[in-house]
Amino acid sequence: MKVTINDVAKHAGVSIKTVSRVTNNEPSVKQVTIDKVNSAIKALNYQPNLAARNLAGTKSYVIGFIYDNPNAYYIIDMQNGILSACKDLGYELLIHPCNSTAANICKELTDLVKHNRLSGLVLTPPLSEDPVILAALDEIDANYVRIIAGEKVDTNNGLAVLVNDRSGAISITQHLIDLGHKHIAFLSGDHEHASTKERLAGYKQALTNNQLSINDDFIIDGKYSFESGVQGAKDLLKQRTRPTAIVACNDEIAAGALFAARLEGVDIPAEISIVGFEDSPFSRQTWPKLTTVHQPNEEIAHIATELLIAKRKDKPAQLGKVFLPEPVIRDSTTQVRG
Repeated sequence: MKVTINDVAKHAGVSIKTVSRVTNNEPSVKQVTIDKVNSAIKALNYQPNLAARNLAGTKSYVIGFIYDNPNAYYIIDMQNGILSACKDLGYELLIHPCNSTAANICKELTDLVKHNRLSGLVLTPPLSEDPVILAALDEIDANYVRIIAGEKVDTNNGLAVLVNDRSGAISITQHLIDLGHKHIAFLSGDHEHASTKERLAGYKQALTNNQLSINDDFIIDGKYSFESGVQGAKDLLKQRTRPTAIVACNDEIAAGALFAARLEGVDIPAEISIVGFEDSPFSRQTWPKLTTVHQPNEEIAHIATELLIAKRKDKPAQLGKVFLPEPVIRDSTTQVRG
Protein backbone atom coordinates (compact mmCIF):
# COMPACT_ATOMS: atom_id res chain seq x y z
CA MET A 1 0.00 0.00 0.00
CA LYS A 2 1.31 3.43 -0.94
CA VAL A 3 2.44 5.59 1.96
CA THR A 4 0.66 8.97 1.98
CA ILE A 5 1.40 12.33 3.54
CA ASN A 6 -1.34 11.52 6.07
CA ASP A 7 0.62 8.44 7.20
CA VAL A 8 3.74 10.55 7.71
CA ALA A 9 1.79 13.14 9.71
CA LYS A 10 0.36 10.47 12.03
CA HIS A 11 3.76 8.79 12.50
CA ALA A 12 5.42 12.13 13.34
CA GLY A 13 2.53 13.37 15.48
CA VAL A 14 2.08 16.58 13.48
CA SER A 15 -0.46 18.01 11.05
CA ILE A 16 -0.47 17.22 7.33
CA LYS A 17 0.23 20.89 6.66
CA THR A 18 3.37 20.69 8.81
CA VAL A 19 4.65 17.72 6.77
CA SER A 20 3.99 19.72 3.60
CA ARG A 21 5.88 22.71 4.98
CA VAL A 22 8.88 20.53 5.88
CA THR A 23 9.01 18.78 2.48
CA ASN A 24 8.80 22.19 0.77
CA ASN A 25 11.60 23.61 2.95
CA GLU A 26 9.43 26.45 4.20
CA PRO A 27 10.90 28.85 6.79
CA SER A 28 9.78 29.20 10.43
CA VAL A 29 9.50 25.45 11.08
CA LYS A 30 11.22 24.45 14.32
CA GLN A 31 14.24 22.18 13.91
CA VAL A 32 12.79 19.62 16.31
CA THR A 33 9.68 19.42 14.09
CA ILE A 34 11.79 19.08 10.93
CA ASP A 35 13.72 16.23 12.55
CA LYS A 36 10.52 14.40 13.57
CA VAL A 37 9.03 14.69 10.09
CA ASN A 38 12.22 13.62 8.31
CA SER A 39 12.54 10.67 10.67
CA ALA A 40 8.96 9.61 9.83
CA ILE A 41 9.62 10.01 6.10
CA LYS A 42 12.69 7.79 6.35
CA ALA A 43 10.97 5.18 8.54
CA LEU A 44 7.98 4.90 6.19
CA ASN A 45 9.99 5.30 2.98
CA TYR A 46 7.61 8.08 1.93
CA GLN A 47 7.90 9.27 -1.68
CA PRO A 48 6.28 12.68 -2.27
CA ASN A 49 3.98 13.05 -5.26
CA LEU A 50 6.40 14.40 -7.86
CA ALA A 51 3.64 15.58 -10.15
CA ALA A 52 2.12 17.57 -7.32
CA ARG A 53 5.52 18.96 -6.35
CA ASN A 54 6.17 20.00 -9.94
CA LEU A 55 2.73 21.58 -10.04
CA ALA A 56 3.45 23.46 -6.84
CA GLY A 57 6.70 24.76 -8.32
CA THR A 58 5.26 25.88 -11.64
CA LYS A 59 5.20 29.65 -12.02
CA SER A 60 1.66 30.90 -12.01
CA TYR A 61 -0.06 34.22 -11.51
CA VAL A 62 -3.62 33.11 -10.73
CA ILE A 63 -5.19 33.08 -7.27
CA GLY A 64 -8.38 31.09 -6.69
CA PHE A 65 -11.18 32.28 -4.39
CA ILE A 66 -13.18 29.24 -3.29
CA TYR A 67 -16.39 29.76 -1.32
CA ASP A 68 -19.66 28.24 -0.17
CA ASN A 69 -21.62 31.00 1.55
CA PRO A 70 -25.18 32.23 0.92
CA ASN A 71 -24.39 35.79 2.09
CA ALA A 72 -23.87 37.81 -1.08
CA TYR A 73 -22.54 40.85 0.79
CA TYR A 74 -19.83 38.76 2.48
CA ILE A 75 -18.80 37.23 -0.84
CA ILE A 76 -18.63 40.62 -2.58
CA ASP A 77 -16.47 42.08 0.20
CA MET A 78 -14.14 39.09 0.08
CA GLN A 79 -13.95 39.21 -3.70
CA ASN A 80 -13.14 42.93 -3.70
CA GLY A 81 -10.42 42.53 -1.07
CA ILE A 82 -8.76 39.63 -2.89
CA LEU A 83 -9.01 41.38 -6.26
CA SER A 84 -7.42 44.58 -4.95
CA ALA A 85 -4.43 42.62 -3.61
CA CYS A 86 -4.13 40.67 -6.88
CA LYS A 87 -4.11 43.89 -8.90
CA ASP A 88 -1.48 45.45 -6.65
CA LEU A 89 0.79 42.42 -6.97
CA GLY A 90 0.26 41.47 -10.62
CA TYR A 91 -1.98 38.42 -10.18
CA GLU A 92 -5.29 37.36 -11.70
CA LEU A 93 -8.32 36.09 -9.76
CA LEU A 94 -10.37 32.97 -10.46
CA ILE A 95 -13.68 32.76 -8.54
CA HIS A 96 -15.17 29.34 -7.86
CA PRO A 97 -18.41 28.87 -5.88
CA CYS A 98 -19.04 25.32 -4.70
CA ASN A 99 -21.09 23.08 -2.42
CA SER A 100 -18.85 22.21 0.51
CA THR A 101 -21.01 19.20 1.45
CA ALA A 102 -20.96 17.59 -2.02
CA ALA A 103 -19.64 14.03 -2.09
CA ASN A 104 -16.95 14.89 -4.65
CA ILE A 105 -15.89 18.25 -3.19
CA CYS A 106 -12.28 17.17 -2.55
CA LYS A 107 -11.81 15.98 -6.13
CA GLU A 108 -13.50 19.12 -7.44
CA LEU A 109 -11.06 21.38 -5.62
CA THR A 110 -7.90 19.38 -6.32
CA ASP A 111 -8.85 19.16 -10.01
CA LEU A 112 -9.43 22.91 -10.00
CA VAL A 113 -5.93 23.55 -8.65
CA LYS A 114 -4.30 21.17 -11.15
CA HIS A 115 -6.21 22.15 -14.28
CA ASN A 116 -5.89 25.90 -13.71
CA ARG A 117 -2.33 25.80 -12.39
CA LEU A 118 -3.39 27.98 -9.48
CA SER A 119 -0.68 29.78 -7.57
CA GLY A 120 -2.76 29.61 -4.42
CA LEU A 121 -6.22 29.50 -2.88
CA VAL A 122 -8.06 31.82 -0.53
CA LEU A 123 -10.43 29.66 1.52
CA THR A 124 -13.36 31.00 3.55
CA PRO A 125 -15.66 29.16 6.01
CA PRO A 126 -16.85 26.45 6.04
CA LEU A 127 -14.24 25.23 3.49
CA SER A 128 -11.36 26.76 5.46
CA GLU A 129 -12.44 24.85 8.57
CA ASP A 130 -13.04 21.41 7.02
CA PRO A 131 -10.15 19.03 7.89
CA VAL A 132 -11.05 16.60 5.08
CA ILE A 133 -10.85 19.33 2.43
CA LEU A 134 -7.63 20.71 3.88
CA ALA A 135 -6.07 17.23 3.93
CA ALA A 136 -6.94 16.73 0.25
CA LEU A 137 -5.32 20.06 -0.65
CA ASP A 138 -2.25 19.23 1.45
CA GLU A 139 -1.93 15.90 -0.36
CA ILE A 140 -1.26 17.75 -3.62
CA ASP A 141 0.85 20.41 -1.87
CA ALA A 142 -1.64 23.13 -2.74
CA ASN A 143 -0.75 26.60 -1.53
CA TYR A 144 -3.58 28.22 0.45
CA VAL A 145 -4.51 30.70 3.15
CA ARG A 146 -7.46 30.15 5.47
CA ILE A 147 -9.84 32.82 6.74
CA ILE A 148 -11.21 31.39 9.99
CA ALA A 149 -12.66 32.23 13.38
CA GLY A 150 -10.13 32.16 16.19
CA GLU A 151 -8.09 34.04 18.76
CA LYS A 152 -4.46 33.05 18.12
CA VAL A 153 -2.31 32.22 15.10
CA ASP A 154 -1.01 28.63 15.14
CA THR A 155 2.27 28.65 13.24
CA ASN A 156 2.13 24.87 12.79
CA ASN A 157 -1.01 25.02 10.66
CA GLY A 158 0.07 27.23 7.79
CA LEU A 159 -1.19 30.64 6.70
CA ALA A 160 -4.37 31.91 8.34
CA VAL A 161 -6.16 35.19 8.93
CA LEU A 162 -8.35 34.98 12.01
CA VAL A 163 -11.39 36.92 13.16
CA ASN A 164 -11.76 37.00 16.95
CA ASP A 165 -15.51 36.42 16.88
CA ARG A 166 -15.60 35.50 20.56
CA SER A 167 -14.21 38.89 21.59
CA GLY A 168 -16.68 40.67 19.30
CA ALA A 169 -19.60 38.75 20.79
CA ILE A 170 -18.45 39.53 24.32
CA SER A 171 -18.28 43.24 23.49
CA ILE A 172 -21.70 43.47 21.84
CA THR A 173 -23.39 41.45 24.59
CA GLN A 174 -21.69 43.61 27.20
CA HIS A 175 -23.14 46.67 25.46
CA LEU A 176 -26.63 45.27 26.07
CA ILE A 177 -25.82 44.41 29.67
CA ASP A 178 -24.52 47.94 30.24
CA LEU A 179 -27.91 49.19 29.02
CA GLY A 180 -29.51 47.21 31.84
CA HIS A 181 -30.63 44.11 29.90
CA LYS A 182 -30.65 40.87 31.87
CA HIS A 183 -32.87 38.70 29.65
CA ILE A 184 -30.82 38.44 26.46
CA ALA A 185 -31.51 35.86 23.73
CA PHE A 186 -29.19 34.49 21.04
CA LEU A 187 -30.13 33.59 17.44
CA SER A 188 -27.62 31.11 16.05
CA GLY A 189 -26.13 30.68 12.59
CA ASP A 190 -25.10 27.41 10.92
CA HIS A 191 -23.27 25.16 13.36
CA GLU A 192 -20.75 23.94 10.75
CA HIS A 193 -19.22 27.45 10.89
CA ALA A 194 -16.70 27.98 13.68
CA SER A 195 -17.86 31.60 13.83
CA THR A 196 -21.21 30.39 15.20
CA LYS A 197 -19.55 28.49 18.03
CA GLU A 198 -17.22 31.39 18.82
CA ARG A 199 -20.00 34.00 18.84
CA LEU A 200 -22.21 31.81 21.02
CA ALA A 201 -19.29 31.24 23.40
CA GLY A 202 -18.69 35.00 23.60
CA TYR A 203 -22.37 35.67 24.34
CA LYS A 204 -22.33 33.08 27.14
CA GLN A 205 -19.05 34.39 28.52
CA ALA A 206 -20.40 37.94 28.75
CA LEU A 207 -23.45 36.71 30.68
CA THR A 208 -21.26 34.67 33.02
CA ASN A 209 -18.86 37.58 33.53
CA ASN A 210 -21.82 39.62 34.81
CA GLN A 211 -23.32 36.86 36.96
CA LEU A 212 -26.35 36.54 34.66
CA SER A 213 -27.93 33.13 34.15
CA ILE A 214 -27.86 31.40 30.75
CA ASN A 215 -31.41 30.50 29.68
CA ASP A 216 -31.29 27.63 27.17
CA ASP A 217 -34.78 28.59 25.94
CA PHE A 218 -33.32 31.89 24.79
CA ILE A 219 -30.72 30.19 22.55
CA ILE A 220 -32.36 29.42 19.19
CA ASP A 221 -30.68 27.27 16.51
CA GLY A 222 -30.77 28.62 12.98
CA LYS A 223 -29.01 29.47 9.74
CA TYR A 224 -27.15 32.50 8.44
CA SER A 225 -30.23 33.82 6.65
CA PHE A 226 -32.95 36.46 6.91
CA GLU A 227 -35.63 33.74 7.05
CA SER A 228 -33.89 32.09 10.00
CA GLY A 229 -33.95 35.40 11.86
CA VAL A 230 -37.66 35.77 11.18
CA GLN A 231 -38.43 32.30 12.52
CA GLY A 232 -36.10 32.67 15.50
CA ALA A 233 -37.72 35.92 16.59
CA LYS A 234 -41.20 34.38 16.23
CA ASP A 235 -40.13 31.51 18.49
CA LEU A 236 -38.83 33.94 21.10
CA LEU A 237 -41.95 36.11 21.01
CA LYS A 238 -44.12 33.06 21.74
CA GLN A 239 -42.35 32.40 25.03
CA ARG A 240 -44.08 33.27 28.30
CA THR A 241 -41.15 35.46 29.31
CA ARG A 242 -39.85 37.46 26.40
CA PRO A 243 -36.25 38.61 26.16
CA THR A 244 -35.59 42.33 26.35
CA ALA A 245 -32.67 42.01 23.91
CA ILE A 246 -31.49 39.70 21.12
CA VAL A 247 -27.94 38.98 19.95
CA ALA A 248 -28.12 37.71 16.35
CA CYS A 249 -25.22 35.73 14.89
CA ASN A 250 -25.02 38.05 11.87
CA ASP A 251 -26.77 41.11 10.43
CA GLU A 252 -28.94 39.10 8.05
CA ILE A 253 -30.39 37.14 10.98
CA ALA A 254 -30.78 40.37 12.97
CA ALA A 255 -32.64 42.03 10.08
CA GLY A 256 -35.01 39.07 9.91
CA ALA A 257 -35.60 39.24 13.66
CA LEU A 258 -36.32 42.96 13.47
CA PHE A 259 -38.77 42.38 10.60
CA ALA A 260 -40.64 39.66 12.53
CA ALA A 261 -40.82 41.78 15.68
CA ARG A 262 -42.26 44.75 13.82
CA LEU A 263 -44.90 42.50 12.19
CA GLU A 264 -45.96 41.51 15.72
CA GLY A 265 -46.23 45.17 16.72
CA VAL A 266 -43.14 45.06 18.94
CA ASP A 267 -41.36 48.39 19.23
CA ILE A 268 -37.65 48.20 18.42
CA PRO A 269 -35.73 49.18 20.49
CA ALA A 270 -38.20 50.33 23.18
CA GLU A 271 -39.49 46.80 23.88
CA ILE A 272 -36.66 44.67 22.49
CA SER A 273 -33.14 45.72 21.54
CA ILE A 274 -31.55 43.81 18.65
CA VAL A 275 -27.88 43.58 17.63
CA GLY A 276 -26.18 41.89 14.70
CA PHE A 277 -22.64 40.98 13.67
CA GLU A 278 -20.37 41.84 10.69
CA ASP A 279 -21.57 45.41 9.88
CA SER A 280 -22.87 44.35 6.46
CA PRO A 281 -25.23 46.53 4.36
CA PHE A 282 -28.12 44.68 6.06
CA SER A 283 -27.28 46.59 9.24
CA ARG A 284 -27.75 49.95 7.50
CA GLN A 285 -30.81 49.07 5.40
CA THR A 286 -33.18 48.30 8.27
CA TRP A 287 -35.27 50.70 10.28
CA PRO A 288 -34.06 51.38 12.84
CA LYS A 289 -30.47 50.82 11.74
CA LEU A 290 -28.80 47.92 13.52
CA THR A 291 -26.24 48.10 16.28
CA THR A 292 -23.66 45.55 15.17
CA VAL A 293 -20.01 44.42 15.28
CA HIS A 294 -17.73 45.76 12.57
CA GLN A 295 -15.78 43.08 10.71
CA PRO A 296 -13.56 44.56 7.94
CA ASN A 297 -14.05 41.78 5.38
CA GLU A 298 -12.37 43.57 2.47
CA GLU A 299 -9.27 44.28 4.55
CA ILE A 300 -9.25 40.71 5.88
CA ALA A 301 -9.36 39.32 2.34
CA HIS A 302 -6.72 41.77 1.09
CA ILE A 303 -4.24 40.85 3.81
CA ALA A 304 -4.93 37.13 3.41
CA THR A 305 -4.08 37.42 -0.29
CA GLU A 306 -0.92 39.43 0.39
CA LEU A 307 0.27 36.74 2.82
CA LEU A 308 -0.47 34.02 0.28
CA ILE A 309 1.41 35.72 -2.54
CA ALA A 310 4.37 36.64 -0.31
CA LYS A 311 4.70 32.98 0.68
CA ARG A 312 4.48 31.93 -2.98
CA LYS A 313 7.30 34.30 -3.86
CA ASP A 314 9.41 32.82 -1.03
CA LYS A 315 9.54 36.21 0.67
CA PRO A 316 9.59 36.44 4.46
CA ALA A 317 5.99 36.85 5.59
CA GLN A 318 3.80 36.66 8.62
CA LEU A 319 2.11 33.32 9.16
CA GLY A 320 -1.13 35.04 10.05
CA LYS A 321 -3.00 37.96 11.53
CA VAL A 322 -5.85 38.31 14.02
CA PHE A 323 -8.63 40.86 13.55
CA LEU A 324 -10.52 42.15 16.58
CA PRO A 325 -14.12 43.14 15.64
CA GLU A 326 -15.47 46.24 17.37
CA PRO A 327 -19.10 47.25 18.21
CA VAL A 328 -20.84 49.89 16.12
CA ILE A 329 -23.67 51.50 18.10
CA ARG A 330 -26.74 52.57 16.12
CA ASP A 331 -30.47 52.86 16.76
CA SER A 332 -31.66 49.30 17.44
CA THR A 333 -30.53 49.26 21.10
CA THR A 334 -31.60 51.33 24.09
CA GLN A 335 -31.76 51.33 27.86
CA VAL A 336 -34.00 48.61 29.22
CA ARG A 337 -37.37 49.73 30.56
CA GLY A 338 -37.98 49.73 34.27
